[in-house]
Amino acid sequence: MDKKQARMKRALKLRSQIKKLGATRLSIHKTSQHIYAQIISGDGTTTLASASTNQLELRTIVNGANNIAAATVVGRAIAEKALAVGVKEVAFDRSGFKYHGCVKALADAAREAGLKF
Repeated sequence: MDKKQARMKRALKLRSQIKKLGATRLSIHKTSQHIYAQIISGDGTTTLASASTNQLELRTIVNGANNIAAATVVGRAIAEKALAVGVKEVAFDRSGFKYHGCVKALADAAREAGLKF
């Protein structure tokens, strides 16, 4: 099993547990250049809010970097957008990525900005 298959296996396990709960989820995805975050409805059909380092307003702040500082900015932005939509509690879907570095920074920033998970 290669690295991507192992990540996808972890993601599948986590998503099946979240689906059973029917909770609104904060889903993230990271690449070597960008980090993305989405608030997805409990039924999984609608994206309620999104933020990424690829968006123009955040791109100017992070200067194209994909590091912990950029993840923190995205975490704050997604929390603000979620609260504006009326979402206060989410389940954290880390998409199989290990909980450290950028993933942890995004989660901590979202918690500090007011999201509960």
